[in-house]
Amino acid sequence: MIFESRMWEELQPGMNAEMKRLCTADDFYVFAAASGNHNPVHLEAEDGDGDGVTEAYAPGMFVASLITAVLGNILPGPGTLYRSQSLQFHARANAGEELCARVEVLEKLPDNVVRLRTEVRRCADEALIVSGEACVIAPKRHLKFDALEVPGLISQRHRHFEKLLDRAEPLPALDTAVVCPENGHSLEGALLSAEHSIIAPLLIGDPARIEAAAAEIGHDISRYEIIPALTHRDAAHMAVKLVHDGRAECIMKGHLHTDDLLKPMLDKQTGLRVGRRFTHIFVMDVPGVPHPLLVTDAAINIAPDLETKVDIVQNAIDLAISIGIEVPKVGVLSAVETVNPSIPSSLDAALLSKMAERGQIKGGIVDGPLAMDNAVDIGAARTKGLRGEVAGHAEVLVAPGIDAANMLAKQLAYISHAEGAGLVLGARVPVILNSRSDSAMARLASAAVAAIHQNRVRRG
Repeated sequence: MIFESRMWEELQPGMNAEMKRLCTADDFYVFAAASGNHNPVHLEAEDGDGDGVTEAYAPGMFVASLITAVLGNILPGPGTLYRSQSLQFHARANAGEELCARVEVLEKLPDNVVRLRTEVRRCADEALIVSGEACVIAPKRHLKFDALEVPGLISQRHRHFEKLLDRAEPLPALDTAVVCPENGHSLEGALLSAEHSIIAPLLIGDPARIEAAAAEIGHDISRYEIIPALTHRDAAHMAVKLVHDGRAECIMKGHLHTDDLLKPMLDKQTGLRVGRRFTHIFVMDVPGVPHPLLVTDAAINIAPDLETKVDIVQNAIDLAISIGIEVPKVGVLSAVETVNPSIPSSLDAALLSKMAERGQIKGGIVDGPLAMDNAVDIGAARTKGLRGEVAGHAEVLVAPGIDAANMLAKQLAYISHAEGAGLVLGARVPVILNSRSDSAMARLASAAVAAIHQNRVRRG
């Protein structure tokens, strides 16, 4: 887009210009961060006026700032400086509405000053939101240039997890065996999930350590049952027993190694096997990505063969459907997007794609091999000539092995500021599997995902 200024001599009464802008809830969070105005009525995740409904009204000065975009970009254009601006607010705008800012030259004044009528209207019904007048100093020299390369801003709130929590909280609390919540971090995640009515925790471990962890974070745990188990091995076995006894319908990892937690579940005689391999799935809430992004398998299967990858893909599809993705788009990743016999992951990806096409994998659309860029970016996919339904739109990413999946998930978490909910499927009940360093929010989101999935399983 070319921006070109109009000097005072060029301007005439009656000249006008307009710009349209779709307002989003993220715009209002960015405005709150920039302005310091944290009024909750403008933030989508808050019930700002106590009526029980979360809404996001556009901040008045955000709406008014759309006028400055017209003045500074078009009329008079680049080089324009404000002298004054009057504003009268007639109605409110909401997130999701398109607004149109208009200016019209009314009068040319001495000293290079121009007086303009200004307004902002809602595009859908032409309702007047803001009206007023501006006096500006017109550009003193002619300027013409392409649009400046302004750095993009991404709101770091986790809207997808907020929606999952909203879905999980009304469900029956999930009876959950929490294994060794013996430090503040792991115990806090379980208690936070209980406070949100997502789980009903059964705390398994050394009672003294659990009580010390509760004291460390300042929580009263007297209303929760503590089941003594003095070793991690005993605690993991107790969790499996509680599932068999019908007392637990979910297991949550606390402060212990994953191997210690899973070993009793994998026992062929007394474990929780149900015929499909155990696989790990991260549900990632990545700022700027319009949907949850599932990454698998980042924690259990080290170098999965084709048969294992079938279960990895099928478990991920099942979980994606549970959290609201009706027909998940699965991108099977490799280093390239073409089949290369020298790259085994590209062969597996092609076979998985064909198996899904033949109905051996059900419920989703599977495509591969795809490189990371053309799996998630439509521009990259089109550049490579990829036209399938998955390329550029993948909602599930299947990595070649644990190294790639784990690095991908942690890159999203630590560089792209994502939160990750971790779940193991393939067992008789879902297993909430977080890293010991995960935040309480990640643990809460993991519990929400488990509750939503298990509720769908209950319903058949």
